[in-house]
Amino acid sequence: MSLFVAAQAGLAFPLPLSEKYRPHSMDEFVGLDKAKRVLSKFLASPFPTTFLFSGPSGTGKTSMGIVLGESLNAELHHIASQECNVANIDAVLAQCNRSPYRFFGENAGPANWHLVLVDEADRMSNAAQLKFLSALDATGFPPQTIFVFTCNATDGLEPRFLSRCMELRFSSQGMAQPTAELLAQVWSKEAGETAETPNFLRLVQDCKNNVRDAVNSLQVELLAL
Repeated sequence: MSLFVAAQAGLAFPLPLSEKYRPHSMDEFVGLDKAKRVLSKFLASPFPTTFLFSGPSGTGKTSMGIVLGESLNAELHHIASQECNVANIDAVLAQCNRSPYRFFGENAGPANWHLVLVDEADRMSNAAQLKFLSALDATGFPPQTIFVFTCNATDGLEPRFLSRCMELRFSSQGMAQPTAELLAQVWSKEAGETAETPNFLRLVQDCKNNVRDAVNSLQVELLAL
């Protein structure tokens, strides 16, 4: 049974910590000061455009795209890397040519924007890139639509595609201490007062400042209590 079907049936499952503590506002992200400044200003006066979030895994690129959609009261169209084919792209673009609508959550109902979030865009096929190129052209850009592509590196993306994107670089540098502080907060909430706590900073360093991996490692420590 999928989590969606389970939710529809009223069944509840405990969330993994990486989802339970996923940011729901710009201020909740660890680090990423420039990205937060840029997107906060964008939210004050949004317009149809294309973002490219580039940088290492686990730095919050996909989560930032989701929060951007939530903050815009947008209908979210999330295309995972393994689903980024011409047929699925055509289907999403067709949906973006009708009025946006949010289907789930407290704000279910008419929405203000479409937000198309494409993960691991650097793994797209040439055919998928060409399909998006035509949509990102000024004459074919869907109304009320914002595109967010994420990637680890831009080497596999065509220069023509890159020229249509505003790139925001996500970095893991300087993330160790604030991520360790986040882990300490999560530990306190989940484990309460315990005699011994992990070395949060070492745990983050072992995960090479990958926030998601660090939270997952913390969950292992909690399960070992």
